[in-house]
Amino acid sequence: MEISPLAWVVLPLLGGVIGYGTNLLAVKMIFRPIRPVRILGFSVQGLVGRRQAEIARSIGGVVGDHLVNHKDLVAALEGADLAGMLNRVLEDRLPEVLASVKKSLGPMAGLLDAFLTPERVTDLRGKLVTKILENREVLVEQLEQALEQGLDVKELVERKVAQFPVERLEALILQVARRELRSIEVLGGVLGWLIGIAQTALLAVL
Repeated sequence: MEISPLAWVVLPLLGGVIGYGTNLLAVKMIFRPIRPVRILGFSVQGLVGRRQAEIARSIGGVVGDHLVNHKDLVAALEGADLAGMLNRVLEDRLPEVLASVKKSLGPMAGLLDAFLTPERVTDLRGKLVTKILENREVLVEQLEQALEQGLDVKELVERKVAQFPVERLEALILQVARRELRSIEVLGGVLGWLIGIAQTALLAVL
């Protein structure tokens, strides 16, 4: 069959447009529409929005079972500046405690003021911190037990991902994989163009 020169341009171009458009639509439908939309009697929703609960469950399982556990959190705490943290907490709270004690003493509060000078309060705070840190291993062990009883990493991650807005998930995924997704779209166009050339060549042969 004789093929006009225009066909060698139009058919590959049409194939490229169809291939690119199909892959573009497929990539968009990973996220869009975010909420279910009725089209010709069918409910259409983006993959991430439709499967968000399952995605959250899967991510929670991976993080909670394989990536982060209570020992990891405790290990991070062991490397923290506990002395500095305790000093800051006592510096913030000790005046409040002393004020409460003074109030309960009534007229005797003056005696407490005379005994607990600023220098002695600072010294007392330092001794408290030192005494607590002498039992650092016990403190860390208690923290680990508290985390194990009160913190379910798997459930926490699952709940957070399930509640995360799909728009934010889309932005995060695109931030990481925009180039790869763009390559998929372009690859669809290239494959469509090649198929268009092959179809034109086949028509020319027949």
